[in-house]
Amino acid sequence: MSDILEYALHGHIAVLTLNQAPVNSLGVAMRTAIDEAFSQALADERVAAIVISSKQALFCGGADISEFGSPKAFASPSLPDLCNKIEASTKPVVAAINGMALGGGCELALACDYRVAHSKARLGLPEVHLGLIPGAGGTQRLPRLANPQLALEMIVSGKPKPVTALRGCGLIDFIPEQEQAFDDTVQAYTEQLVSDGAVLKSCAEIRVEPNSFSAGMFDDFRASIARKTRGFFAPEQCIKAVEAACSLTLEAGLAKEAELFKACMDTPQARAQQHLFFAERSATKIPGIKASVEPRSIKSVAVIGSGTMGGGIAMNFINSGIPTTLLDLSAEALERGINVIRRNYEISAQKGRMSTDDVECCMALLTPSTSYDDLGQADLVIEAVFENMDVKKKVFSALDANCKPGCILATNTSTLNVNEIAAATGRPEDVIGLHFFSPANVMRLLEIVRAEKTADEVVVSALKMAKSIGKVPAVVGVCFGFVGNRMLEPYGREASRLLLEGASPTQIDKAITEFGMAMGPLAMSDLAGIDVGYLVRESRREEIAHEPSYQIVQDKLYELGRYGQKTGRGNYIYDGRKQIEDPEVIDLARDTAAALGIAQREISAQEIIERTIYMLINEGAYILEEGISYRASDCDLIWVNGYGFPAWRGGPMHFADEIGLQNILAAIEKHRSQLGEYGEKWFTPAPLLKQLAAEGKTFGEYINPKYA
Repeated sequence: MSDILEYALHGHIAVLTLNQAPVNSLGVAMRTAIDEAFSQALADERVAAIVISSKQALFCGGADISEFGSPKAFASPSLPDLCNKIEASTKPVVAAINGMALGGGCELALACDYRVAHSKARLGLPEVHLGLIPGAGGTQRLPRLANPQLALEMIVSGKPKPVTALRGCGLIDFIPEQEQAFDDTVQAYTEQLVSDGAVLKSCAEIRVEPNSFSAGMFDDFRASIARKTRGFFAPEQCIKAVEAACSLTLEAGLAKEAELFKACMDTPQARAQQHLFFAERSATKIPGIKASVEPRSIKSVAVIGSGTMGGGIAMNFINSGIPTTLLDLSAEALERGINVIRRNYEISAQKGRMSTDDVECCMALLTPSTSYDDLGQADLVIEAVFENMDVKKKVFSALDANCKPGCILATNTSTLNVNEIAAATGRPEDVIGLHFFSPANVMRLLEIVRAEKTADEVVVSALKMAKSIGKVPAVVGVCFGFVGNRMLEPYGREASRLLLEGASPTQIDKAITEFGMAMGPLAMSDLAGIDVGYLVRESRREEIAHEPSYQIVQDKLYELGRYGQKTGRGNYIYDGRKQIEDPEVIDLARDTAAALGIAQREISAQEIIERTIYMLINEGAYILEEGISYRASDCDLIWVNGYGFPAWRGGPMHFADEIGLQNILAAIEKHRSQLGEYGEKWFTPAPLLKQLAAEGKTFGEYINPKYA
């Protein structure tokens, strides 16, 4: 028998044990091994029942991602055929679900007659996150075994469910309560089945009863997810597949599932979502850092600054069970920050996301302090103070004097030079940038800024830490704004310039949100704070002084004290959460344009997209060429997870590859020629964009010679 599957006969029970680290992925080798072992068990007259189990910590993680895009993914025996073979078994088949059963692994279990699950196991069908639907019977068997409502929730969300939440729905036949070894329990359960003359349970014989769901269930479900799934293709196909299960035979339903699966396969959305899936895995591979480099241990953390950002950062570590010190030199500010953290946890408890005991456990991990003397035992210290170089240097000088050797010293700066900050210490090799995004306890992105002298083990430590607190990390180099905020600069610049040229805030933001962004650039400016953007511009006023129109409307709003949502007025008027167009902003833009000699005109949605989205892509090309980002997919991760770029477009660089770099280049050159002096000044195509467009290549194919 194959070395990735163990076959054993225990009395009258054949046990097929999957044993391919780390996740028993269902590649062609594993599918072949299961198929051959299953045939052997069927042919053996001594075998009365068959158990499919696992020697790994989980049952099965599903498809082999290394086979994606290759003929192996659908090579015989295909997973649908294998599941159908199990379904048609002449002997009872028991799935022993000892841990996670995901995707194809879940579908394998659904094809069995009986399912025994460990109380800590979880089942899920996450294919929707790859732009697909379950393709091995999951959309047809789950509604039959459980119910259509549960099937919709699990398949369209892609979120795994604990088996304890599935108790009583018909999906799990037995969840052992006792502490007896799981394999022994499964063996005893199967022996009892054989003794009782267990019947074969084929989904082909199960009909979804019309009275098990309401007539309007599917339309109501569509309406409930419409906003969240806008732009994605797969969710609707998932719904159609479950609908088919409610009206067709299993055979016809499986054929419909296959048809819908195929429809999903070759879509821009599937390519985009799979691109991001692989991008997350690539992001942890850092050129020049050997796999043998060991991370430093991080068992205690300190955060400097108890404001919104500092408190949010602290919560990440508390949530992961890591003792955290929150330091602020102002006792009043510290108390306010601690109260905000407690209030956040209490709100979560009120919503049922945690218990009151959990709240107290979290707060017990938090130690307030007003003295640097209390940081002596911290393994990682993260500075989250005011975005000012002199202030940050002063903090790092104090950290250098008070923190133990080997402590990682991190700055949460969003724009400042980490090399300069590191130089304020006598140990620049221990200094790194950890740019969290607000709200820090919610946003998934963590930009890890590798300074000139940052030690490899510090980078590796940051990557491991990011994973431990549930963040998506991307390692970047040092420049103004790093990757995310540097690409944001031309995006925001053009939005503000378009105001001067005659577009209204609503028109600009509508074009961008219809493109798929989570919010428009002007609404985002109001949310982040117009004052914040102004202070960033002030720090580099010499670099932008040559352009009198540069963000001038935003500067004038700042001067008027209109900072955005926090003051109730910015680019818009705010009535609570309601956003209202403000005629005064349109008048301000018109009068400012007249003073600068800028003619206003009608502006199309397409021009808005080309001048904002295409120019941030152009900046991404500069970043790649300079080696600030290791790969284009890192830029995509940053913009999808930190700036609301639509995941179904795969990020800005992947989007550019999808529509063709020649088209991006042509649009930039068009605006360069049409916008006169302004166009000549700001619409210079990046040399890398021109090179790749001429060669017919993509950003995804580009490898900077520095990292080849």
